[in-house]
Amino acid sequence: MRTVRIRAALPALAGAALLTGTLLSTPAEAAGGVKIHHVWFDSPGSDNRSNKSLNAEWVQLKNTGGSAVSLKGWVLKDASNHKYVFGNVKIGAGKYLKVRTGSGSDTASDKYQGRRAYVWNNDKDTATLTKASGSKVDTCSWTTRDPSDTYC
Repeated sequence: MRTVRIRAALPALAGAALLTGTLLSTPAEAAGGVKIHHVWFDSPGSDNRSNKSLNAEWVQLKNTGGSAVSLKGWVLKDASNHKYVFGNVKIGAGKYLKVRTGSGSDTASDKYQGRRAYVWNNDKDTATLTKASGSKVDTCSWTTRDPSDTYC
């Protein structure tokens, strides 16, 4: 009788394990905890294409994992396929990294795309982060209902 109960319980245990693995394996967790955290898509003031205005438009990533993650070859892009490819960049455990649209000197917490035009649409857009292999890590979308920024 005991053997029958164990055999009957095995499929239920396997299903529970599969379900738990599915619920806990989000793209950000699979990528070492890197996710799109915050997007400021409508820089303050008039859109005059000044470097100051361009750099007030940014996407902030967060590493929620317990170790640093290399972003080398990863891509951040918008719905129109404007791409920023990360060089030899690491984001530390629990750290944030902003990718700004304009020009500037890269630091550990800020990277610059060096563009002379805005990337992120104010009315609606989607930021997508992919690994160098092309596998999707995370996305964040917004519409005109959002004021000028959104937390993802």
